[in-house]
Amino acid sequence: MAPYSPPNGLADLIALSQLISTAVGDIVQEYNTLGQALPPLSSVQPGPLDEGPHLVPPRLAKAVTTIEAACAQLSFAVANPGHVMINKAYGHMEPAALLAVTDAKIADMLVGKPAGVHVGELSKQSGLDAGKLGRILRALATKHCFQEVGPDMFANNRLSMQLVSTNPVSSFIGHLTDETMKASAYLYDTISDPVSAVSVSPNAAPFKRAHGKALFDFYHSPEHKKENDRFAQGMVGLGNVTGKQMLPKVYNWDEVPADSTVCDVGSGNGHVTMALVKEFPKIRLVLQDKAVVMEQGREPFNLFELWSKEYPEAVTNERVQFTPLDFLSEPPVAGCDFYYIRYVLHDWPVEQCCTILNNVRQSMKPTSRLLIPGTITADEFVLQQAFRSDEGVIEQAPEPLLANYGVGRARLYQQDLNMMILLNSKERTLQEFVQLGESCGFKFVKLWDAGEAGLLEFCLA
Repeated sequence: MAPYSPPNGLADLIALSQLISTAVGDIVQEYNTLGQALPPLSSVQPGPLDEGPHLVPPRLAKAVTTIEAACAQLSFAVANPGHVMINKAYGHMEPAALLAVTDAKIADMLVGKPAGVHVGELSKQSGLDAGKLGRILRALATKHCFQEVGPDMFANNRLSMQLVSTNPVSSFIGHLTDETMKASAYLYDTISDPVSAVSVSPNAAPFKRAHGKALFDFYHSPEHKKENDRFAQGMVGLGNVTGKQMLPKVYNWDEVPADSTVCDVGSGNGHVTMALVKEFPKIRLVLQDKAVVMEQGREPFNLFELWSKEYPEAVTNERVQFTPLDFLSEPPVAGCDFYYIRYVLHDWPVEQCCTILNNVRQSMKPTSRLLIPGTITADEFVLQQAFRSDEGVIEQAPEPLLANYGVGRARLYQQDLNMMILLNSKERTLQEFVQLGESCGFKFVKLWDAGEAGLLEFCLA
């Protein structure tokens, strides 16, 4: 018998470098085909595809994900393991710094200042200590958020422009780095407590332990109006990044008859389905959420004002309907052709999810369809295992990458932990979605796949 020979990681290094090289070539070719240039990281101008995933060709999207995954795996493979793990443990410093500069609106102060602004001037405008602010900015610039263009002189770049207060992405970053990060510090305390460890109640979530109130009680408290408004705006930012514009692209809406009605259950301000009816004005839309959200003119949504500004034709021609709904206690508007449930199911354990779905089922016609976004809104993610399987529904990454693309799709798994921290809830795998639907009288029809985006379609069983 030949002596045991440990695997040689050098072969993986070569394979990873080849994946990176091929993906870079694909990106260059795709941009050349589009006749567009990729702005350098130091630029403050948005890239031609920055508006959202709906603009990104599938080959380009795959190349970007491959580079993210392969570069991370390559660096982890060659660096000292202790060095890697200590850097990971220091990871909380970055969101702490992001919150400081976001709340202080430092990026706003740098808009239109390509030569940079001295930290002393930023200190005067923000009220923060110059020495401490400079150290915070330098730590962020070292990881390519902001750039230090001279001694204590800082300027924006493509990444820090996302922190400008008029960009809703900055609101989501504030949500994550403020109340969410504080709650995340209580994750182990919560899961190691014999009582809260086995609970699925939001009253036993790390967020409740950290803030003394469950998530939505916290946001509905008058003293947390700032956080509530920021959270609402942040959801718009998250949708922009993760693909609210993908909904019109994923399903065969062009084959849907005129005047078909889509009911958006738990719609919020309806900014995702607005993209759908803008592209397919033949569709009618019913927005349904709690009465406090549906009240016209109520902050932070301002539904009537938002729709009158963003899509006045839908309001004038009565193509959109605003109807209050408590989806845990009553069915939505009956007889719609599609029921779209987004930013809802991941908030709740199985029992409440079944209540919501059973209420929807009561309203459906025999021909109605239930649509649940997968990764389309960074909401109900289709989480995939990191190991390889012949049963993989979603494309598996090339070796030696993790089958689920590792760091290239890490946000999906971070969001799953985020739901555990905020609400003691979870994102779901495809199998879990199918089982949930079947237990509530639905039959799984199809996973509409568009790279990272997807849409789960169900009909009545």
